[in-house]
Amino acid sequence: MKVFLPFAPLVFSLALAGCGGPVQISAPPQPAALSQPLGVSDNAVQTFAQVVRTVEPVAENECRARTSGMNCNFLIVVDDRPDQPPNAFQTLDRSGRPVVAFTLALIADARNADELAFVLGHEASHHIQGHLQRQQQNAIAGAVLAGSVAVLLGGTTEAVETAQRTGATVGARSYSKDFELEADQLGTIITMRAGYDPLRGAQFFSRIPDPGNRFLGTHPPNAQRLETVRRTVAGF
Repeated sequence: MKVFLPFAPLVFSLALAGCGGPVQISAPPQPAALSQPLGVSDNAVQTFAQVVRTVEPVAENECRARTSGMNCNFLIVVDDRPDQPPNAFQTLDRSGRPVVAFTLALIADARNADELAFVLGHEASHHIQGHLQRQQQNAIAGAVLAGSVAVLLGGTTEAVETAQRTGATVGARSYSKDFELEADQLGTIITMRAGYDPLRGAQFFSRIPDPGNRFLGTHPPNAQRLETVRRTVAGF
């Protein structure tokens, strides 16, 4: 496990699992010391560093116990762009290594170590459960299906390409709510095994906008996510 801050200037596009759509993040080619960034208190930095040191090995062990042949060497990074909202996401670097990124705003906004631990466990779970690959497969299937229908209807090349793009979006989002709940469930287990309180950690759901149950929304209602955490804790 390594923590990198700040990002190096090498930037490349990566697909995203979890919170949002495709993003660009920087790939740090060399380790840098975790220092106090602008706008984040020293206490928040130290809390984040301790959470990473504690939770990452647990997530790695869980990954190896649940998968075969998967890269479980998590890289935890900080998105140091000051204009980014509170967020965390899981992706892969060019070599296929799993990356979990936290924005500075999320580190600063977290009210306790349990929230940071739960977020890290949740994002690591996206990788362990293969959500990124499954999302990509769904997007491809959606694009192929929509494009085929457009061809059968005699659509122009432009119409077929538009249908493929729309189909890819629909396909990618078709199971995204299920993926989030799956990550909440396994993330709860990782958080507990790391010695943190997932019920306390999941309280950040009460501070973020509730996505409700929108058609093709990417995240389930906050109440459903909290219930998933409660049910997992009760059955652990």
